[in-house]
Amino acid sequence: MKKMKSLALILLAGMSILFMAFGSSSNSTAESAATEGLNIGDTAPELKYESPEGKEIALSSLRGQMVLIDFWAAWCGPCRKENPSLVKAYNTFKDSSFENGKGFTIYSVSLDRSKESWVKAIEVDKLSWPSHVSDLLYWQSKAAEKYGIKSIPYNYLIDGEGVIIAIYLRGESLHAKLSELQK
Repeated sequence: MKKMKSLALILLAGMSILFMAFGSSSNSTAESAATEGLNIGDTAPELKYESPEGKEIALSSLRGQMVLIDFWAAWCGPCRKENPSLVKAYNTFKDSSFENGKGFTIYSVSLDRSKESWVKAIEVDKLSWPSHVSDLLYWQSKAAEKYGIKSIPYNYLIDGEGVIIAIYLRGESLHAKLSELQK
């Protein structure tokens, strides 16, 4: 009788382990789609910083659109050289429909420390999208820290649900990816 009870307990424990293994693997797949992180497939971490006019703009306020989170600065030569490509992408795709998003916009995160040079660069480079933010902390920027930014320009493309679908798209690669994602 003791042997049967022991065998039953071993069998029950084995079934529990199998259930937990299969149950957790299907749950982890569902959870991984909603995991916040910096890898493709992760939900982009929230950002909420002030515009040049002092208005707080949250990244999440752009949900429903395809969004390029662009880290840059007025003092960054490669960033400034990349800006015409961003302007072209914005003007080309801002009214487009995508597989998972309506419209395209850019959430520009500046690593400037001077508000004047930041605002002047926005104007000179004709960065006409509405979402420009900065905490004016240069390389100590909280947004750059949150996203692990070590060099600029750097960007993340997120879909209408805030999920990262591409990283570090520049020039024609950005245009190609947006074209590929259009409906």
